[in-house]
Order: sequence, then C-alpha cells, then structure tokens
Amino acid sequence: MTIIERIHAWGHENILSKHKTTIEITKDINLTKKGDCIIGVKASKACSDLIEDLKIEIKNGAKFKVILEADEIQDYFFGYGNRNLALSDKKDIVFRKSNFVCERTILINCSKSSVEINRDLTKALRNPNTKLSIIIEIDE
Repeated sequence: MTIIERIHAWGHENILSKHKTTIEITKDINLTKKGDCIIGVKASKACSDLIEDLKIEIKNGAKFKVILEADEIQDYFFGYGNRNLALSDKKDIVFRKSNFVCERTILINCSKSSVEINRDLTKALRNPNTKLSIIIEIDE
C-alpha cells in the first residue's frame, strides 16, 4: 500500500534554506530571516491536518520519500516515522535530521536539511508566486 500526501506551500522573499538540521513548512503568511529552515509559507496543511492513514504509517515507523517540486525543479530526501510523534501541531510541519520529537515533527532521521536542498529550488522559492509541492510517500 502506497500512501501519498500532497501538501502545497508558497515561496517568500526571505526564504534562506540554510538550516543544518531541519526543513520546515508553515501555514504562516510572513517569514523573517530568522526562519532559515523554512522553505514554504501559506502551507495547505500542518501536522494535525495529515490524512489518518499517513499518521498511522508514521507512528508505525515507516520509511518515507519526500519529494519537493517547484518551477519544474525537483529534489527529494528520505525520513522515518516514530511512535512518539504527536503530529498535532496546527501550524507547522518539520522534517528533522536528528531524532528529536515534538508536536511539530513529522519525520526524523531525514537524509537532508534545508541547507542541503537543491539551490536552484531554494532560489525559485524566494519568489512569492512560486508554488511548492511536497509529496510524502512510503518508500517501498
């Protein structure tokens, strides 16, 4: 069974994508340069909005492939679920290279952080009119 969740977010002029341990998308409209892990704003979903089947697989510790796409530029990384993930935050989704768990965390032990994302993609995301697609699927 392949579970796919598709989330959309938008670019912002302050997207830096320089954080060494996380990747974040947020429902927030505004972004300061302090949010250097954020790659998308005005997200269509936060952790609490994810489909239930996906939440179950995340809590079962499944391995996932996350595809990022904007302006025909694509990148991807892998991450893992964990039974301790609450998936309850109503504003943000955070992918972590570490195994740190909080209500904002969706996947841990990810293979990339925001600084490792394709730089052409992060450059495109500095345009507020750029739509980012985040596709989360079980890596089978």
